[in-house]
Amino acid sequence: MARNPERRAALLDAAIEVLADEGARGLTFRAVDARAAVPTGTSSNYFTDRDQLLSQVAERIFVRLTPEQGAIDGALAPEPSRELLVELMQWLARRMAAQRSCYLGLFELRLEATRRPDLRERLTEVLRSDLDENIRLHLAARMPGDADTVRLLYFALTGLLLDHFTVPGMHDERALDSLIETVVHRIVPEG
Repeated sequence: MARNPERRAALLDAAIEVLADEGARGLTFRAVDARAAVPTGTSSNYFTDRDQLLSQVAERIFVRLTPEQGAIDGALAPEPSRELLVELMQWLARRMAAQRSCYLGLFELRLEATRRPDLRERLTEVLRSDLDENIRLHLAARMPGDADTVRLLYFALTGLLLDHFTVPGMHDERALDSLIETVVHRIVPEG
């Protein structure tokens, strides 16, 4: 199996784009090779099978979606408050929108995981780790609310972004930032 980490990352990025544009059914080694503009057969030198490719795509999505540590520290620097949580959730939604292909790819992986137990196991592990880290950061920053508050915000933002990316006219009467503010004010205790 080939060991060029830059080429592997480029192939995984191409796979994310294929997932976002064509769905899981369109994710083939040939499609990834074409999207990455590499010779046919290159992907099969890096991934033993489609399941391994799908699993590594999940990990790559979270690498791309995770902000740098300095950005997190800076965002958590102000005094903890419900208003700061509104700003952080809006910032997070903008990050997701800027990485639209990653987020759509993640939706596709979630659907594919319903049919592939190994992918479901790996995706659950990756998503759970991400949620656990968000809970840890929330509590360490002494933000209002508890672990369940973070879980509810996660569920709400996931649903809002699903609608935002898949049926953008669903909430056209209200901007995403305004919806996020309402969600945070309804879920997060004051003070």
